[in-house]
Amino acid sequence: MNLSVSSLRKITIPEISLLLVFVVYILFPISTPQVLVPLVDSPIGYVSIFIITILLFVYTSPLLGILYIFVAYELIRRSSSRAPTRTEQPEHTKYTTQYMPTHVPKSIPTQSEKDLEMLSMNQLPLPTLEEEIVEMRAPIGKSELSQYTESSFKPVADNLIGASMYN
Repeated sequence: MNLSVSSLRKITIPEISLLLVFVVYILFPISTPQVLVPLVDSPIGYVSIFIITILLFVYTSPLLGILYIFVAYELIRRSSSRAPTRTEQPEHTKYTTQYMPTHVPKSIPTQSEKDLEMLSMNQLPLPTLEEEIVEMRAPIGKSELSQYTESSFKPVADNLIGASMYN
């Protein structure tokens, strides 16, 4: 990858035209067509862009390969920043669909949808078996008050100093 004057003189007419297309794509905010966004923003698209980069470095001028790295970056950036929204639904169920880097469209629910889902998860229809058994068997709160019995027994503790060899 030696960028010398002799290697720049060997650039052919198709390479010069491709170089101009790359420069125009980088300088101007040309958006990626909606049809190509899912193709570019997928694992296969990323691998294809990487293979094209390698092929440009091997078979064309290194200047085209370096410039294509910037074109590939812009292509991926412009393809993944698209976020079409769906507004034809009622306000409480409105969500947006975003193209994620792995091309998995993900819907983002609103807070009211999340609250409804949490309420539906926290509704327990009947007491569970464990709750029934604990209710039936647990003595807490259902036992009689404790009664202390008086006894004539008084414990006596002797002086233990010197009972061990280490004291």
